[in-house]
Amino acid sequence: MLGLTAGSVPRVPLALTGYQSLLLGVALVFIAFALTVSLVIPRWKPHFPSKYLGWFIGVAIVLFASQLTAVLLLANLGEKNEAEAAPSSTTTTTTIPTTTPTTTTTAPTQTTSTQTSTTSTTAPAGQGDPVQGRKIFLAQPCGGCHTLADAGTTGTVGPNLDQLKPPYDKVVTQVTNGGAVMPPFKNTLTPQQIQDVAAYVSSAAGK
Repeated sequence: MLGLTAGSVPRVPLALTGYQSLLLGVALVFIAFALTVSLVIPRWKPHFPSKYLGWFIGVAIVLFASQLTAVLLLANLGEKNEAEAAPSSTTTTTTIPTTTPTTTTTAPTQTTSTQTSTTSTTAPAGQGDPVQGRKIFLAQPCGGCHTLADAGTTGTVGPNLDQLKPPYDKVVTQVTNGGAVMPPFKNTLTPQQIQDVAAYVSSAAGK
């Protein structure tokens, strides 16, 4: 009825883990120790443990602690295996995409034209370079006769250029031909250099 033939013995698989083997080994040692000290040794040493009492207690404590430790380790291992073997609950969430029609409204773009008014202290194109003109002004004896704050000169022989604020054409004529106590520079400076000085003085005077 159970599917066993005559003379057959059912086989029970026995698979012990490392912790279970440890527990079994400690238990067998503990049992052997208990049987030995209670049945075997008293037969030929009636007063046992007598002077070996300290050793007896120490061995008993060690065996007891080992047995307890093996039991705890095996219990923790069993709980861990059960937790790992427990089927995990998996929740599948199905997301249905929803398409919402989108209406795009394009607002008319207004472009505002902004005019930027830039005030430049540079002379008009073709009328000299004020940067070069400043260098020429400082290299010539201009500063010894004229006051010009931008150049750091304080001459008093000629007019104060910061107060006079001469226009570009006036400076070109004055530097070229001279006037009053001012000598002409048409033979000393090139026309371009005179235009550079005029561009510098007309743009820097009174600043």
